[in-house]
Amino acid sequence: MQEFSVAQNELQGSIPSDIGVTLPSLQFLILSGNQFDGPIPTTLANASRLEVICIPDNHFSGRVPSELGRLRGLHLLNVEKNHLEARDAKGWEFLDSLTNCSRLTVLSLYDNMLGGMLPNSVVNLSSQLQVLNLGKNHRISGRIPRGIENLANLDWFTFDDNLFTGAIPESIGKLVRLERLGLSSNRFTGQIPVSLGNLTLLTELYLEQNNLQGPISPSLGKLQHLSILDLSTNRLTGTIPKEILSIPALSLYLNLSDNSLDGSLPLEVGRLKNLHTLDISRNMLSGNIPSTLGDCQILEYLHLGNNFFQGTIPQYLSNARGLQELDLSHNNLTGPIPTFLEDLKQLQMLNLSFNHLEGEVPVKGVFENATQVSIKGNSRLCGGVPELHLPACPGKSYKKRKWPLLLKIVIPIAGAILCMILLLSFLILRRKRKSKNNAPIVHPLEDQFPKVSHSDLIRATDGFSSTNLIGRGGYGSVYKGILSPHQTIVAVKVFNLQNHGASKSFLAECEVLRSARHRNLVKVMTCCSMVDFRGHDFKALVFEFILNGSLQKWLHPELDGHHHTESLSLLQRLNIAMDVADAVDYLHNNCQPSIVHCDLKPSNILIDNEMIAHVGDFGLARFMSKATAISLADKSSSIRIKGTLGYIAPEYGASGQVSTSGDVYSYGILLFEMLTGKSPVDDMFKDGLSLRKFVEMAFPERVMAIVDPPMSLAEDESKTRECLISMARIGLSCSNGSVRERLNISDVATTMHAIRDAYLGTRVH
Repeated sequence: MQEFSVAQNELQGSIPSDIGVTLPSLQFLILSGNQFDGPIPTTLANASRLEVICIPDNHFSGRVPSELGRLRGLHLLNVEKNHLEARDAKGWEFLDSLTNCSRLTVLSLYDNMLGGMLPNSVVNLSSQLQVLNLGKNHRISGRIPRGIENLANLDWFTFDDNLFTGAIPESIGKLVRLERLGLSSNRFTGQIPVSLGNLTLLTELYLEQNNLQGPISPSLGKLQHLSILDLSTNRLTGTIPKEILSIPALSLYLNLSDNSLDGSLPLEVGRLKNLHTLDISRNMLSGNIPSTLGDCQILEYLHLGNNFFQGTIPQYLSNARGLQELDLSHNNLTGPIPTFLEDLKQLQMLNLSFNHLEGEVPVKGVFENATQVSIKGNSRLCGGVPELHLPACPGKSYKKRKWPLLLKIVIPIAGAILCMILLLSFLILRRKRKSKNNAPIVHPLEDQFPKVSHSDLIRATDGFSSTNLIGRGGYGSVYKGILSPHQTIVAVKVFNLQNHGASKSFLAECEVLRSARHRNLVKVMTCCSMVDFRGHDFKALVFEFILNGSLQKWLHPELDGHHHTESLSLLQRLNIAMDVADAVDYLHNNCQPSIVHCDLKPSNILIDNEMIAHVGDFGLARFMSKATAISLADKSSSIRIKGTLGYIAPEYGASGQVSTSGDVYSYGILLFEMLTGKSPVDDMFKDGLSLRKFVEMAFPERVMAIVDPPMSLAEDESKTRECLISMARIGLSCSNGSVRERLNISDVATTMHAIRDAYLGTRVH
C-alpha cells in the first residue's frame, strides 16, 4: 500500500496505533474532512517513505509526534483544523524534529490549540518551505524569531489570530517570494516595516487588529500586485499615502478603518478603478469627499462613516452603479440628498445618519424600504416614505391627495391596458418578422448569462493562484474557483491573449456554447471579456466544475501525477464512448448550422461524479454551412485549423476541407486509446506503426491481447471478447483513411448503444 486516501467522508474512530508497522511502504496518507479522533500515531515514523501526511478537518488531539522528524522525505504536513495541543517546550518538540525534514515544502498547523512560546527552531526548517501556517491557534505567544529570513522560499506566511508581540521584524522584507502575509489579530507594536515594500510579489497583506503605530509607509506603494490590503483596527496616524492609492491591482478590498488617520482622502483614490470594497471609516479624515471616487465604477461597498468629511455628496458617485452599501454617517455633510441614489439599483444599505443634510427625502429605489435607509440625526430633512416618520415638506399641496380614485385606480388600470396593447402589438410584429426570416435569432452571450467581472474571477480563484490551477491548454489555463454570491464551484478558463489565435478561440467557444445545449457537453455558465486592472484585454469562460477531471488523467494518470484508486472498467469506457458519440451526433446533426469540434481527444472530455462524459473545449470548432465552408488550403483565409497531432484526420493535411468526417476520424482514434490505454503519440508508434495499425494487426483474433491491462473486464469472457471486437470494429471504420468509407456519427452512436446493451445483456430491439 503506497497511498491511502479517504478524504471528505464521514468516517469516525482513530487511526490504528500500528499503522506505520502494518503499512511500511505508505507514501501518501490523506484523511482530510472526516471525524477521526484520538492521537496521531507515533508509528507513522516507521513508514519511512511517507511524503504526504494530510489529515486536516478532523478531531485529532494530543501532541504532534516528534517522531515525524525521522521522515526525511516528508514534503507536506497538514494537520490544520484539529484539536492538537502544545503548552510548553515538550509540546513543541515536534517542530524541532521537523528541522531534519529537508524536503518539507508545506507545514500547516492552522486552527488547533497550540500555545506557549514559538520555538526559535522554526527558522531552521527546510529552506524549501513554501507554506508556513500557524494561524488561528489563539495561544501562540512571543516574538517572531530572529532569522526568519532563512525561509527564503516562503510564499505563504500566516501567523494570524494568536498572541504574538513585539515589532514586526524588518527581516521579513527579505522573504521576496512571499505572496500572502497574514499577521492580523495579534499584539504587534511599533511601525509598519518599510522593508515590506520589497515584497513585490505580494498579493495579500493582512495586518489588521494589532497595536501598530505611526504612519502608513509609502513603500507599500511598491506592491504592484497587491489585491487585498487590510490595516484596520490599529493606531496608525498621519495621512493616507497617495502611493497605496495608485496600486492598479487593488481590486478586492482596501481597509484602513478604525485608526487615527487624518488629512483629506487624496484624489488619487480614483485610480482604484477595479476596487470592490473601500473602508476608511472611524478615522479623523476631513475635507470634501473627492469626486474622483466616481471613477471607481465597480465599487460595491463604500464606507466613509465616522470622519469629518464636509460639503455635499458628490454627484459623480452616480457612476458607481454597482454600489450595494454606502455609509456616509457621522460626518459634517450638508445640502440635499441627491436623487441619483434612487437610481442605484443594487443599493441595499444606505446610512446617511448624523450629518447636516436638508430638504426632501427621495421615495424611490432604496428609499422605498425604510429598513435599508438610516437618516436619523439630520433635523432638516422632510418627506420620504411614511415609515421614516419625517414631517411633511413645506409648500406641498394636500389637495392632490384627495383624488384617490384617479391616482390609485383609474390611472393604473389605464396604464395596464395600454401596456397590454403595446405588448400584443410587439408580439404580432415579432411573429411576422420571424415568418419572413428563417434564420434563428441568436442573442449575445452576455445577454443570456449572468455577468461577472475580472475582479469577481480574481476573488473566486484566489488571484488565479497556482494552487487552483487544474489544467493548461494551447490558448490558456483553467482554474478551479468559488463564485459568489452562491458559492458555486466553477472552472474558469482564462485565455492567454499573447498566444496567436487565442482571441479567435474565445470567440469560437462563445459562438458554440451560446447555442449548443446537451447533457454530454460541458455547460458554460457565463463569460468575461473586459480590460483588466493593467489595461490589458482579459477574456475568460466560466464553466460548471466537473469533479473527476479529464479522460486523459484517467487513461494516463502517470503523465499528470494523478493517482486514481482504480482504472476505468470496460463498462465505464463503454458508457464514456457512448456519451461522446451522443455529443458529437448532436453537434453534427441537431445544431443549425452543424458544428465540427475539430479537436476531439481525451483531455477535452471531462468526467463528472457519476462518470458521465462531457465534451468541452470548442476553441477550434467550426460552423459548417454552404456559406461558411472553410478550406485549409485557402491561404487568404485568416482562419486556420489546428488540431492535435495523432487525432487529426489525414485529409486535413491533404485537401484541407473541414468536415464532420474529421471528427469521426478523431473519435475512432479516441476509441482505440480507450481500448488499449495507449496514446497515438506513444513512443512505440514509429517506423510505420501507428495506433490504428496496432489495433488492425490484432483484429479480431488477438484483440484481448491489446486491451489496457488495468481495465477490469466481465467474468463472461465470450461476452467481453465480443464487446471488444465490436468496439475495435467501430474504431477501424471511423479511422478509415478514405472519408467515404467512414461511418456517419449517427450510426456510430446507435451502434455504441447497441454494443453497451448487448454487453449488459439488455439489448433492446
